[in-house]
Amino acid sequence: MVSPIGLGCWQFSKGRGVGGGYWPILPDSLIDEVIRSSVDGGINWFDTAEAYGWGESERVLTRTLSELRQSRSDLVVATKWWPLLRTSRSITGSIGRRRRSLGGAVIDLYQVHQPISFSSVESEMDAMAELVRKGEIRHVGVSNFNASQMRRADRRLRRYGLRLISNQVWYNLLRRDIERNGIMEAARELGASIIAYSPLAQGILTGRFHDDPSKLKSVAGLRHYRLSFTRRFLKRSRGLIDVLKSVSEAHAATPAQIALSWLVSSHGDLVLAIPGATSLRQATENAAAMKLALTPDELLAIDEASMNPARR
Repeated sequence: MVSPIGLGCWQFSKGRGVGGGYWPILPDSLIDEVIRSSVDGGINWFDTAEAYGWGESERVLTRTLSELRQSRSDLVVATKWWPLLRTSRSITGSIGRRRRSLGGAVIDLYQVHQPISFSSVESEMDAMAELVRKGEIRHVGVSNFNASQMRRADRRLRRYGLRLISNQVWYNLLRRDIERNGIMEAARELGASIIAYSPLAQGILTGRFHDDPSKLKSVAGLRHYRLSFTRRFLKRSRGLIDVLKSVSEAHAATPAQIALSWLVSSHGDLVLAIPGATSLRQATENAAAMKLALTPDELLAIDEASMNPARR
């Protein structure tokens, strides 16, 4: 069993790899604090990827976990194969590098990062099933797959007595497409988990930019150019932030914690969240969000205040 909230590790890329420029380069000492605080707070799983610094995030995570002196059997590590300009043969061909970056351990959850390889979904699942057979990985997941691709992946895995475990997708209170495009429905049908990345809309749902719009100028890297980091977007999402603040006051919590709690509790056990953290405070608050218990009325109020900016 995994905790409803895990730690997303994209921000440990050290400025390298796909999208590494989204985040400031964090010192190793701060990364150690973030990971330790997450574990101390009850988080027991971590999501990384080959593309996050081309293995740098995996290596940093592994080093810190090994220093915790806690059995790896109590922790779950998920990573992802990067498919661009590759075929499914690369899944088995590159597994040695992935495991070396992760300290040689069996990979608990191995995911196809995007549905953009030169091979079919079926070929990718054949390769993943082979890794399970060899004991290289334990479970198979995908990321950014649509509903049809999810069903195809699960159907292929059934040939080997396996099931699709998860689909990792962009999901938060400001981006709820999966509730309408069939992805959430497919997850329920298949018994797969939804792993929500960017669950705090990369910081927008904390409310700190609404409180002080001048902080938009401090957003570093490529993240600065996202449409959500504009005064216009802040104005459109103000109503939701006000509701999150109101609920947070009743729980002595933060708006971010309320947003996370809504995400992992409003759909039963279907949704897991993987917020990142670039400070000790963020890591501590993310873990503490798992202890909140929102009332049905609070869940409904947040739901009604939520919006999808892409549709407005």
